[in-house]
Amino acid sequence: MAKVHVSTSVNGEPTEFLCEPHDTLLDVLRNELNMTGTKEGCGSGDCGACSVTVNDRLVCSCLVLGAEAEGKEIGTVEGIGNNDSLHVIQEKFLEHAALQCGICTPGLIVSTKALLEENPSPTEEEARYYLAGNLCRCTGYDKIIRAVMDAAESMRGAA
Repeated sequence: MAKVHVSTSVNGEPTEFLCEPHDTLLDVLRNELNMTGTKEGCGSGDCGACSVTVNDRLVCSCLVLGAEAEGKEIGTVEGIGNNDSLHVIQEKFLEHAALQCGICTPGLIVSTKALLEENPSPTEEEARYYLAGNLCRCTGYDKIIRAVMDAAESMRGAA
């Protein structure tokens, strides 16, 4: 089977890659583009560890084919903050100890950013509902939700 050539943008950078027609976007990000921040938890779209955005829409990258990225803007955890300056969401996750093993954290960070771009002032109930597709086995969710609510407040104050 012939590989597929894909031209896309990842975190604002024009990107091209070759992939098998059956390769998931998760596989392409990790194996072809060496972007290992996006994690595989379940491979079936149930855990949210592989959450990315495609044209600003939150998706599980294990459920999207790499070839479907053609002409799209992909956003991953690597595009949120950097080593010199963490994004406020990342700072709040650290401040509130809203992480432990780290498997769910990238997906939660991407999902939180998508939530706060869509709704800068979510209620706690709205935040819990929006992040319900992201499973965490280590921390419980209270620290995560506190981090999300604190990040929302900080981001509103900075605007």
